[in-house]
Amino acid sequence: MEFIAFILDHYANAIVGLALITVIVMYFRNNPLKHSGWFIFRRFINWFPLGMTYSFLYMGRYNLNVSKNALGGLISNAEFGTIFAIGTAVYGFSFLLNGPLVDKIGGKKGILIAAIGSSLANILLGVLTWLVVTGKIKTNLVAAYSVLYALNMYFQSYGAVSIIKVKAYWFHVRERGVFGAIFGALISIGAYFAFDWGGKIVQLTKAGSAGGWFHDLLQKVFATNATVDGKALDATWAVFFIPAVIILFWVILDVWLIKDQPEDAGFPHLDTHDASSGQMHVQLSATDLLKKVFASKLMLLIALIGLASGVFRNGITQWYFVFAKQVPQPGAELFYNHWGLFLCVFGIVGGFFGGWISDNLFQSRRAPPAAMLSALVIGLTILMAAYLFSVPLFLGLCCVLVVMASVGLTSLMAGTAATDFGGRKATATCSGVVDGCTYLGSAIQSFFIGHLVPGERAGEAATFLGLTRDWHWWPLFMIPFAIIGLGVAMKLWHDLPEATRLYNARTKKTP
Repeated sequence: MEFIAFILDHYANAIVGLALITVIVMYFRNNPLKHSGWFIFRRFINWFPLGMTYSFLYMGRYNLNVSKNALGGLISNAEFGTIFAIGTAVYGFSFLLNGPLVDKIGGKKGILIAAIGSSLANILLGVLTWLVVTGKIKTNLVAAYSVLYALNMYFQSYGAVSIIKVKAYWFHVRERGVFGAIFGALISIGAYFAFDWGGKIVQLTKAGSAGGWFHDLLQKVFATNATVDGKALDATWAVFFIPAVIILFWVILDVWLIKDQPEDAGFPHLDTHDASSGQMHVQLSATDLLKKVFASKLMLLIALIGLASGVFRNGITQWYFVFAKQVPQPGAELFYNHWGLFLCVFGIVGGFFGGWISDNLFQSRRAPPAAMLSALVIGLTILMAAYLFSVPLFLGLCCVLVVMASVGLTSLMAGTAATDFGGRKATATCSGVVDGCTYLGSAIQSFFIGHLVPGERAGEAATFLGLTRDWHWWPLFMIPFAIIGLGVAMKLWHDLPEATRLYNARTKKTP
């Protein structure tokens, strides 16, 4: 364990860099439709800046989790759960507006709205944190953070639908499993930026800490010798400002490099054989786009799997970081110290596992690997409940395996299945509603788990809804949702878009 901790302490960035290189190599090696070398390379130039923008949007989303631990008693578990729940609920419902809008304006404009809006919202969160920590204002923290975090999450909601909208035009349905894996990798790398880079920012901006020239620069830019009653303050607000600046850098590259579809880059039309094949001339209103989801039993079932995965994906991502700080984890400190790195590596594995076996073993059917991953989560959450306080190392391993499975599910459902069945014309609306349901699941778990686990302040209520507050509710709350995910995935086991089924029959790739 000491050797592993040493490697993670000193080579985390190199490990993530190697993981990203591996993702890129796998992308270039996957060419089942025999595209030209220039098409493959130009498509890479298209998705890479788009994807990195999305990854840093994650840094500007989960930095709230990092700031919660840094702010200590200023925000309790229940208050944090409420703030996060409000933000994720806004994120989820925003897709009713943003999905049809991105289907109209295109993914490039959508990602620019996401990036610029989220950057400005993070700047406001940084200003609020500075005002609160320095004592310049007295305000209701739950209300203030909820409003600004909800604003951030509104703009964040443009991100996923925009990247998937662009993907729908550039990737054939037989390639989308691998792109789903890439999408999962981008989510996972973003989690690394949020938790590990964010944690490092917090560490480097602590009052009185030491850390070389970069530490001195951060202190000079963000701390400015801030004091209250003569006591130096930690410049926690930097965890919001720095992602804002990084996101704006990628905005510049997005404007320059991204094209909505191959035709815009000088290539011929690409028929992706999804649900829009033969229907590209049809004009769809916002009402028509929403009907593609809410009048479709299939899309609603895909969204239900998304909701279930959101419960246990963010149920782990959000709460292990809090649990490990509140409950000592002897022998397993490496999980807390490198939480973002573990989320990154295991998330990439989950995304590629689901995407690869979907395209290569199940003829681009997304439900079979979704069922396998849901079944895995059921077993892991039961083991978490059994060994919650007794075997910290095993608990940490169970948590990162749940993350692996849940990122795979998100990639398959929001990133791939919704696009396949929605088609290019409605992909932002369909994937947006599925991703929105994922975050509604996150809002559900955030509120309930936040109120079911023990608080940090003296005098907080010991019960919620008549139940004694206990950390065991954390894994137990996720089990029913994993069972729902498994049941629905089994029901959808054989489903494929008709155009894909015909393509598979023509190329002798039959289920």
